[in-house]
Amino acid sequence: MRKSNQLTIYIIIAMLAGILLGYIIHERSSPAFILSFSNNIKLLTTIFLRLVQMIIAPLIFCTLVVGIAKLGDLKTVGRVGGKAMLWFLSASLMSLLLGMLLVNLFKPGSGIDMNTGDISGAKDMLGKTQEFNIQKFIEHVFPRSVIEAMANNEILQIVIFSTFFGIATAAIGEKAVIIVKGLDSFAHVILKMVGYVMNFAPLGVFGAIASVIATKGPEIFIFYGKYLLFFITGIAVLWIVMLTVGFIILKKRLPELFRAIIPPMIVAFSTTSSESVFPKLTEELERFGCKDKIVAFVLPLGYSFNLDGSMMYMTFASIAIAQAYGIHLDFGTQLTMLLVLMLTSKGIAGVPRGSLVVVTATCGMFHIPPEGIALILPIDHFCDMFRTATNVLGNALATSVVSKWEGSLEPAMADQQI
Repeated sequence: MRKSNQLTIYIIIAMLAGILLGYIIHERSSPAFILSFSNNIKLLTTIFLRLVQMIIAPLIFCTLVVGIAKLGDLKTVGRVGGKAMLWFLSASLMSLLLGMLLVNLFKPGSGIDMNTGDISGAKDMLGKTQEFNIQKFIEHVFPRSVIEAMANNEILQIVIFSTFFGIATAAIGEKAVIIVKGLDSFAHVILKMVGYVMNFAPLGVFGAIASVIATKGPEIFIFYGKYLLFFITGIAVLWIVMLTVGFIILKKRLPELFRAIIPPMIVAFSTTSSESVFPKLTEELERFGCKDKIVAFVLPLGYSFNLDGSMMYMTFASIAIAQAYGIHLDFGTQLTMLLVLMLTSKGIAGVPRGSLVVVTATCGMFHIPPEGIALILPIDHFCDMFRTATNVLGNALATSVVSKWEGSLEPAMADQQI
């Protein structure tokens, strides 16, 4: 059996075990013990995420610089980047419009219980939002120090620096050959580390699921079943649209791609972290047949500009909060909100619960009580699972499609142990 298939089985077992243990703890323990258990079991997830985070910055830097350098001249970089941005902007706009359409159709906000909000969580989110303005947005995008950006895993800042570095490397030609070869070798070492780190994924999944079920309990699905059901319906529609477009372009290769990215999607779904699967997704896309230089260039950009699941959720959640407060937003206002989210969402890569920070800020801009975020916080973890997996799917499709457009999509590599 292929190693990635074994890992998928272990992760699913870990999810089921986490749900069972979390349920037992929630039903048979005191609140004090539940809090202690939740904090302690989450350490497993913390260990896994930190192991992944330690290799994200060097991997993005190496692969992006090498990818740009291998693309050659600025004309090629601009062409590939232009195709990638065309997909990103189209997918983002589609996701936002779909979220707006479905939230107006289903009206999930009218079914939210105003008394079940997470007030303490909302205060924490409002504290983060006080700093969310145009100045902070610009600071979040453009690095003042690449060392600081790497230390904080600021993906967008790393992408900006790496892009300039890669273009400069390509521009000086022969003098940079040794740098490209060195970074290419370094990237392969990091990718080898990926295999070691991914062995900890089942433990991280187990800790994350057990913690949230122990704390929230299965009742959360009863209180917010309607909201979650409508959101999952929206995600399903988004998947159908994305996969349909993917099939039109990739044709018979699409099922093969989907099978290849199932393990990364399961890890992303379980840990609610798309960062946690960036190295593994890189590996799977290259095995699928995408050229390493395309993967190295497009995938990091996608993590900053192509968050389809998060996009859909932001319009869905913002308008749902307005519905809960009985605030009517006309079509023009909703379109304006959509455009604001289109811009502000580009700075949330790597920000914990970044979607909610943007939603909270956007609500304040449109005179919707920002403390309304408390209404959706109790169910947000489960919504985040679905939107994170969708982000992974969207970036895998984007990278594969750009590879196909560039004529660089090759037959899949033979199964091999990593």
